[in-house]
Amino acid sequence: MNAEPHVVIEESRRHDTGDGSGSAGARSATTAFLLQHCPWADLDAVLLVVSELVANAVRHTTGWWRLHLTAGADTLVVAMEDSSRQPPVARRPDLGGGGGGFGWHMVQHLAGRVEVRPLPHGKQVQATWIRSAAGAPSGC
Repeated sequence: MNAEPHVVIEESRRHDTGDGSGSAGARSATTAFLLQHCPWADLDAVLLVVSELVANAVRHTTGWWRLHLTAGADTLVVAMEDSSRQPPVARRPDLGGGGGGFGWHMVQHLAGRVEVRPLPHGKQVQATWIRSAAGAPSGC
């Protein structure tokens, strides 16, 4: 079992164009990382969280974002840093017209724990999953 954490960092371009290319790179890096270091993690759930965190960073900030993926022996941490000091805000979902409001609720539902931390240069949103003991293979 490898108890040392592994870290992968995916970064936006200086001025992300919002064309989805940053999100695609983040999803690709996340998939490769999970397959190698955390095969126990729910890939679909983690990819949804990563996609939402990237989309929020692109949509609600005017600068850079940086994705960190860390795997411990029994944990997976997805941490998104961005240039905005404003924390995510849960909005009432728009059920009738495509106005959004689902993402932050989804992140909080899919991750085991979600924390928002202020940073000197912006903020960090951290989603953590802990491997369940039932039927899980050893090692991450």
